[in-house]
Amino acid sequence: MAKRSFDIGFSLVAIILSLPVVAIACFLIWAGDGHWPLYAGWRVGRGGRDFRMIKLRTMVVGAERLGGSSTSSADSRLIPLGNSLRRFKLDELPQFFNVLIADMSIVGPRPNVRMGGVDRYTAAERRLLSVRPGITDLASIVFSDEGEILKGSPDPDALYDAVIRPWKNRLALEYVDRRSFSLDLRLIALTLTSLASRKAALRGADSILAKWGVDSALRRICARSDALPAGTPPGKTA
Repeated sequence: MAKRSFDIGFSLVAIILSLPVVAIACFLIWAGDGHWPLYAGWRVGRGGRDFRMIKLRTMVVGAERLGGSSTSSADSRLIPLGNSLRRFKLDELPQFFNVLIADMSIVGPRPNVRMGGVDRYTAAERRLLSVRPGITDLASIVFSDEGEILKGSPDPDALYDAVIRPWKNRLALEYVDRRSFSLDLRLIALTLTSLASRKAALRGADSILAKWGVDSALRRICARSDALPAGTPPGKTA
């Protein structure tokens, strides 16, 4: 109950404060190609229920028919403003409306598409669907540069599956098992910190993992000081 009340209050304030930014971004997107500036893509939420997640549109109209679900920073489907909106997470501001109507929470595992995403989950990964998906979480902080990681890959979906999905979903499951209101507040603070200093945010995320006593491999991933190694999704045998 406290989490839901906080989600509603935080979202109302965020919508009011971000309205000028969203309005300007909408105008610039529309002025660029003459198309509707918002995008509502299908995602899978709590209990496996499909919902429409609202975003500022960062790609050309019909982008889902022109390529895969993973997007690199060099994706030809991105509109000129797309990378900037993604880099500063401005494209996710409309998702506070999803929080208001209880499709999402402020903090929780990021929602995934069904085809090529949730339908490939292991039994362990499906536990991510036991909570509302969120706007931010540990994985959002650690992999805030997802577009750069995938840049230059001939198959971004395959690279995502190999080097992002295994670690991202492990982090998300750690959150599901240990979630609390105080943890949510800390992750929100780290998300805001990451906009100014990614290194400081990563140190904060590592301190959380250290307190939880997670294995050294996951902490090395969190540090992001080395190239990302391939991994095995939670619950899948190598």
